Amino acid sequence: MGIYSCIGKNLEEVRKALYEGKSGIGIEAVRTQYGYRSPLTGILERPPLKGLLERRLRIGLAEEGEYAYVATLEAMRTAGIDTDYLEANEMGIFYGNDSSAKAVIEANNTVVEKRDTTLLGSGAIFQSMNSTVSMNLSTIFRLRGVNMTISAACASGSHALGLGYLFIKQGLQDLVLCGGAQETNFYSMGSFDALSAFSVRTDEPAKASRPFDAGRDGLIPSGGGASLILEEYEHALKRGATIYAEVAGYGFSSNGKHISQPSDEGSILAMERALSDAGVPASGIDYVNAHATSTPQGDMFEAIALDRLFGDCRPLVSSTKSMTGHECWMAGASEIVYSVLMMRNSFVAPNINLEEPDAYSCKLNIATQTVEKDLRLVLSNSFGFGGTNSALVIKKYTG
Repeated sequence: MGIYSCIGKNLEEVRKALYEGKSGIGIEAVRTQYGYRSPLTGILERPPLKGLLERRLRIGLAEEGEYAYVATLEAMRTAGIDTDYLEANEMGIFYGNDSSAKAVIEANNTVVEKRDTTLLGSGAIFQSMNSTVSMNLSTIFRLRGVNMTISAACASGSHALGLGYLFIKQGLQDLVLCGGAQETNFYSMGSFDALSAFSVRTDEPAKASRPFDAGRDGLIPSGGGASLILEEYEHALKRGATIYAEVAGYGFSSNGKHISQPSDEGSILAMERALSDAGVPASGIDYVNAHATSTPQGDMFEAIALDRLFGDCRPLVSSTKSMTGHECWMAGASEIVYSVLMMRNSFVAPNINLEEPDAYSCKLNIATQTVEKDLRLVLSNSFGFGGTNSALVIKKYTG
């Protein structure tokens, strides 16, 4: 695994932040100048790539590609995979990404100003395509297997892992790089701000993301990159790989109704399919990493779905978005990284800023403080615009 997020630039920094309930949310003044209602965002530095990656390869990387690249470097290190191994063995890639706004807008601005498309430079096309991350990573790391971008709104990263799991299960690949990336520049989220989707609680940025809280007023946009390497079990053993956890089940559904309205029915179906695929009952789940983004409707429908599915089982629930904000196309992948870090270190990260649960979330067993707990089975939810739903069951690896 590898991670680059607003709560940490590597696995150890992120583990510590999760345990301490540390927020990565702040204010970016340029958003107000640009015309945003809300200047709140996950604060994330661009990674310095000089010395890590030659210029010829850097010029094709969009912002989200940079995050994905450094996350993948860490994933390769923790997987014990180097250049020589990749030269001799096939690895595929499924990476979640659903926009590359900054590259598109900046290219357009250059043409409008100069009236000459030849001034765009050779990297413009490779930065601006939705498949920018998968095409760049597959080139940089010389990946020769399946090569696809998964574009499924805020469930993109989760579906990427689900598809990697299915390809391995079907014997089509032994190794697949999976993940999700999200640009954090102000160009990328203007249309969301126009929907009044963002919190305007600017007096205390660290308290603005409030999943399941009755006083929540919207989500906080964020981003970064999260990479996970999935491998067929016997293949991993033979290679002597360090195994973090097992993808035990994948479930999906489409609401088939309103383009932006969530659905408890669709959420339940995805979760039920994931549990069925994993061969575990609802009572077997120790912890749910909820999708809960801190929006009134989204959190409500998910709370209804969780209560209907789990009933008296009441597993621990928290939304790591209370700390990270909504990492959008990255979230489904990063939240698996977060969940596995909790699993390996026997704790549940808190749902910070939950002061007064609403009428639906009060029925859930939400962890408002860090809880020391052995986690054997974790369910992670990801839902997106267009009614796309994904759920993954992750199992602790005990050797």
